[in-house]
Amino acid sequence: MRALRLAPLALIGLAACRTVGPDYHVPPQAMANAPDAGAPFRSGRNPAFAQAPLPTHWWRLYEDPALDALVTEALAANTDLRAADADLSRAAAVVREAKAGALPATTLSGGVTLARPEGSTQALPGTLAYSLGGTVSYPLDLFGRIRRAVEAATADAEATAAARDEVKVTVAAAVTRNYAAACSANRTLDATRRVLTIERRTLDATQRLFRGGRGTVFDVTRAQAAVDQSAAAIPSILAQRQAALYALGALLGRAPADYPRAVESCAAPPTLKRLLPIGDGSALIRRRPDIREAERELAAATAKIGVETAGLYPNVSFGGSAGLGGPFSGIGGGSSFGFSLGPLISWSFPNRAVAHARIAEAGAAAEAAEARFDGSVIEALRQTETALDAYARAIEQVRDLARARDSAAKATDQADKLFRFGRTDFLSVLSAEANLANAEATLAQARAALVDRQIDVFLALGGGWEE
Repeated sequence: MRALRLAPLALIGLAACRTVGPDYHVPPQAMANAPDAGAPFRSGRNPAFAQAPLPTHWWRLYEDPALDALVTEALAANTDLRAADADLSRAAAVVREAKAGALPATTLSGGVTLARPEGSTQALPGTLAYSLGGTVSYPLDLFGRIRRAVEAATADAEATAAARDEVKVTVAAAVTRNYAAACSANRTLDATRRVLTIERRTLDATQRLFRGGRGTVFDVTRAQAAVDQSAAAIPSILAQRQAALYALGALLGRAPADYPRAVESCAAPPTLKRLLPIGDGSALIRRRPDIREAERELAAATAKIGVETAGLYPNVSFGGSAGLGGPFSGIGGGSSFGFSLGPLISWSFPNRAVAHARIAEAGAAAEAAEARFDGSVIEALRQTETALDAYARAIEQVRDLARARDSAAKATDQADKLFRFGRTDFLSVLSAEANLANAEATLAQARAALVDRQIDVFLALGGGWEE
């Protein structure tokens, strides 16, 4: 009898020390551990970059209170983030469900019967009897199936949290990008209108010369064509600005038409007040939410191998039951109560062929997750190197285009003066103005692209999700 009483304790002790399946760790050969992956960025050697850690709220580097307020509002109200929060709550509930698998299960039952044995002389209607009972079953988890399930659910929840962080990165970058696009459109609009003013002034002068007999109809027509061409560019710029404003409204969780009206009058896009901090590859790997998501998915896939491996072994549970029963006439009497501890252990033997197939499926899923983990690191490094190089090239382009615009403005002024004094023909004036208009438009587009390339860098670096 003593051995029988100690058997459940021995089984519980066994359950506490045996967990089948592989224990997770980042594979030593993973790309995240490669020396080249953690090194400084090759494209980050440009003097435009600082080898300093990326701040947690990178958009504050622009020192623009309006932008900071917009990003803060978006991170609180964006609909994609609300959906991501709901996904995270669901994942947390799955973890609680997995942990609950280790808790005892209870069953309550009861019934009332009316019986009159055949041939009985008992008066109708017969004997009224009752039964009340309950059972308790405790899963011993001898081979760690429940523990591995909890491990897998926890890793899945952490992957979901990383996915939510990735949404925050995307939202912050999208708000900054559209804010900058609206402001850049206003600057482009201003440049186009300045050129248009010059061309209209030239048109007025040409018309006066024509009326004075010093010009031709052809000169007036060509001047009018230049004015019309510059004016035709304005509606497209306004449409680009409006599209950015509508996008901002949607990112803020509002109806698109409820966009922030103050951004309509933004004169110029935000500019960095310091060198762009980029850190190195190892910091990038630790920071990027998509890499963390892939790594946690690999952890979950590894734990699921253990869940399926436990299927090779029987499920064991310890249980007992107690109850009351008998005729209502004897309710509450000592003879109406009974209890049972048998069977003490219930066994559920597995289909081993099915279990081996599921282990193979889980192993293949883990291999795929490992490949995706490596791929996420490679892609993050590629995106970052590409963004850094594009930004450095954009800086050079803006510098060169600014010089070209200044030269075109000087040439236009010189051509206008020469024409007024009869030293050159009108075609030279129109040609100089066309060059200036093209240089102004190209420079404005390049400056807008430069801010866009900055945001590409910040997006590639993966910051902005930190609390």
